Amino acid sequence: MASSLMKWLVDPKKNWFAAQHMKAVSNRLRKYGLRYDDLYDPLYDLDVKEALNRLPREVVDARNQRLKRAMDLSLKHKYLPEHLQAMQTPFRSYLQDMLALNCKTSV
Repeated sequence: MASSLMKWLVDPKKNWFAAQHMKAVSNRLRKYGLRYDDLYDPLYDLDVKEALNRLPREVVDARNQRLKRAMDLSLKHKYLPEHLQAMQTPFRSYLQDMLALNCKTSV
């Protein structure tokens, strides 16, 4: 019962508040050109570090470029131009499949 309640609370398709939160996070990530998976820190979580090591080099390079651009924009107190923000895909995951694979192989 408790797990079904938790699933409902965080599902943006069923819970209006979760949808509003997801929209706010999406807007914030778009301003800096980031994806949600870019927020995972490999220094904090060894599973993330291992998952990044298993990804193709070009995916990791693209992640690093997004992070550098976001830091640069933040230091300059600027956002991406509107036309570039519209092209961003903040919830297109590149890390979740590899993290799931890590969990299966470590068991």
